[in-house]
This record gives sequence, structure tokens and C-alpha cells, in this order.
Amino acid sequence: MSNRDVQTVDRGPRQVARRVIVEAPASQLFDLLADPHRHHEVDGSGTVQAKVSGPHRLSRGATFSVGMTFKVVPYRITSTTTAFVPDELIEWQHPLKHRWRWEFQAIDADRTEVTEVWDYRENKAAKMLELMRYPKLNAAGIDATLSGLATRYAG
Repeated sequence: MSNRDVQTVDRGPRQVARRVIVEAPASQLFDLLADPHRHHEVDGSGTVQAKVSGPHRLSRGATFSVGMTFKVVPYRITSTTTAFVPDELIEWQHPLKHRWRWEFQAIDADRTEVTEVWDYRENKAAKMLELMRYPKLNAAGIDATLSGLATRYAG
């Protein structure tokens, strides 16, 4: 796998996961995602806006609210941080119970395997999400996000 090749990861039903190698230390990438005010910088879906309220450093249980846009429709979503392991893992849950998870596995001091997961196993409207093609839409967004992240830090 070259550094910019995004790979599909099979995590089982109702989980969309992708992985890429990024030429940056895990701590640097973790710090970027641990600040919700910077999420728009890496978002490849075009939905995450720079309008954020909440802490600049997440922790387990922290909540944050982000301005979003789907097509031309603006909305706000408040998420709760459900997992937080410095330099390794960060995850937040939306009110409908789906989760966005970021895993950082240091390969060496300057390269990190980054995995992003959209997990909608607990979402009460999972069937509706599938009918509306959200797994495919979110897979494309994750692909663009990870590809952009790898390009951003390419040597």
C-alpha cells in the first residue's frame, strides 16, 4: 500500500471503515482530530463547517456542537466523546447513536496508520440510513477525508 492508497477495512455489518498511511506522527494527527474546531480542515465530505462550539481539546464525555451542511441544507449536530486514548483513539457519538471513530497506529516515529470508522450498528434508523444510501455516501466521504489527510502530510 502506498502512503496515499486508502484501503477498505471489513469491520462487519453496519460499519464503514477505511485506512491509510500518513507521513506524520500519531500524536500530531491525534491532536488535529482531538480539536473539533479543526475537523473542517480534514473533512472530505464537504459537510463539516468551521462553526463549532465546545472545547478545543476533547476528552471522554466532552460534548461539542458542529455546524453542518448536507447539500444546501444547514443544520447543527451535537456529539459526545465516547472514547479517548491519547495518540491512539478518539470516538464521538451523534444523538441517533451512530459513531465516528478514529484510530491511530504508529508505524514508526514519522508514519501512522489511520483508520476512520462510521459505525451505525446502534442507530435506531439504520434501515432508513441504508435505504437513503448513507453507507455509500459516508464511504465516499471517508475515502476523500483519508486521501486528503495523506496528501496534506505527504513528503
